[in-house]
Amino acid sequence: MLAASPALFTAVAGLVGLAIGSFLNVVIHRLPLVLERQWRARAAELEGRQPAAPTEAYGLVRPRSRCPACQAPIRAVHNVPVVSWLLLHGRCAACGAPISARYPLVELATGAAFAVVAWHFGFGMAAVLGCVFTAYLVALTGIDLDRQLLPDILTVPLLWIGLIASAWFGAGEAPPPAVLGDAVIGAVAGYGFLWLVFHLFRLITGKEGMGYGDFKLFAAIGAWLGWQMLPLVLLLAAFVGAAVGIALMAAHRLGRSVPIPFGPYLAGAAWIALLWGPGLVERYLRFAGLG
Repeated sequence: MLAASPALFTAVAGLVGLAIGSFLNVVIHRLPLVLERQWRARAAELEGRQPAAPTEAYGLVRPRSRCPACQAPIRAVHNVPVVSWLLLHGRCAACGAPISARYPLVELATGAAFAVVAWHFGFGMAAVLGCVFTAYLVALTGIDLDRQLLPDILTVPLLWIGLIASAWFGAGEAPPPAVLGDAVIGAVAGYGFLWLVFHLFRLITGKEGMGYGDFKLFAAIGAWLGWQMLPLVLLLAAFVGAAVGIALMAAHRLGRSVPIPFGPYLAGAAWIALLWGPGLVERYLRFAGLG
């Protein structure tokens, strides 16, 4: 049924995306806290101290979602993506505290992105993998905006999924490159290029322009899209990032010394390249007289 109706498949993908977006909100909020607890426990062990015993299990699944203000558990009926936030007028049902609009925005963005991917690729494994790629990008974007952190626990699996998908699907059915060699070169080139830029920038300015998480994310993007898409992704990310940074400084909302996370721009550019990369590259080469 889904294969025969692109519109129905797109609608289903959008609804699945809303649900996945709700979970990604949990990942964005909780994963950095889980990692911080683990780091503190390891630091205590290295210093010979007894790590503080956790008061309760805390992870991505448990405990249940709670209101940040009053800690009241959120009932299932109040946890429906987007709809519940609208019906509650963006406030907690228990205490009336405001709930950030970020939650429905992440859900809407994920649902819309899943729908676009499904419509673009049609029914099949290409759309499934495209949605997996999208979900990782949304989670990484949210965490980097919140914490300026791109966790290895997300970037490294994303890289390996891209390589495995390239090897498994071979002849170009899926978004990753048709040839595994392109994915491997893309991963190595993605990491190596930003690593080189990082060290050259630090040598010249004495400052660190980005973090190692950016290297790993760019490597993962190379594994999914192939080395051919890396210049496009980097140019798009740098252009949009610079434009946003200049606009924020002009509006006096950002000082020159305030770091801007680069991960969200890499993620957004990678998603564009996933869908329209080959066409954009072809048009650019034609415009430049090289194609």
